Amino acid sequence: MNPYHLFKYVPLSLLRGLARSIAWIIMRMPNASLLRTIRINTLLIDPALSEAQKHTLNKQIVLNQCLSSVESIKSWAMSPQWSIDQIIDVYDKEILLEGLANPNGMIAILPHLGTWEMMNAWINQLGASTIMYKPVKGRLTNEFILQGRQRLSATLVPTDGSGVKAVFKALKQGGFSMILPDHVPEPSGGVVVPFFGIETLTSTLASKLASKTKCALVGISCIRRSDGRGFDIHCYRLDNPDLYDRNANVSTHALNQAMESIIKPHCSHYMWGYRRFKHIPELGNPYRADKQKLTTFVQMNTARNSTIQTANTQATNAKLTTDTNTNEVNNADKPSG
Repeated sequence: MNPYHLFKYVPLSLLRGLARSIAWIIMRMPNASLLRTIRINTLLIDPALSEAQKHTLNKQIVLNQCLSSVESIKSWAMSPQWSIDQIIDVYDKEILLEGLANPNGMIAILPHLGTWEMMNAWINQLGASTIMYKPVKGRLTNEFILQGRQRLSATLVPTDGSGVKAVFKALKQGGFSMILPDHVPEPSGGVVVPFFGIETLTSTLASKLASKTKCALVGISCIRRSDGRGFDIHCYRLDNPDLYDRNANVSTHALNQAMESIIKPHCSHYMWGYRRFKHIPELGNPYRADKQKLTTFVQMNTARNSTIQTANTQATNAKLTTDTNTNEVNNADKPSG
């Protein structure tokens, strides 16, 4: 028997206690790789935070990531029904049902947010999905995760050309897939567009599939409840026309913006321990850059984003003024009475 299956007999409360202890230790190891990555990521996405605010946010991120890890392990060890029973509330479920009813199929957009593994069994009640799966390191670990996912009604396909073709075929037949588009792709499979204000290499897979199939796009997250008693699922309607643009830069940028809107309300639940920004053309790999080089980049990028935001605000105000004046002229031309 795979030793990981012993987690089936360990109470979730005990696993969470272990996760909290690990998080406490990590926060007292300033040179720990996970904490260093989180610190760099939070500096990149929100440099205006004070030191106290950064410490609080980083502490929450470390804890949530440790909790999500043990919760995922528990979900793989248990039956699908156990995971389904952990779901308490589903917000805006009608958005998801509309997407699943789309004759062109549906892609569920899942950022690395919350405990998404806990949601897999629940969503697969609604139909058989086609999911790309990349084997993880370690034979026993890979077998354990694979067995946990294969108990669902999902069809697992490899993360290569044959897997992409399988997902495309499923969508053309009105099926659905789940994609985490915020992983770092190979350069050949990505474009450089902003994510939280940072120009970085971004996967084009979901955007290209959407533009070719015109499938529905629905954002989904699975967030641990504040009282720790189960999880809530949140569904988001993603209908910006730019998401379907054939220009990969346009559609991928729009998808990043959509993911930002999903992540921001639960920012501390995002997996900021992941090296999402390791391909920044202007900087290189920030996780290997020296402190001075990283600080200089952050300052320059913050100034640039501020200038862009000011220009966008001025353009929006100018458009509103023009539209208002046009409406006034049109109303003035209408006969009274």
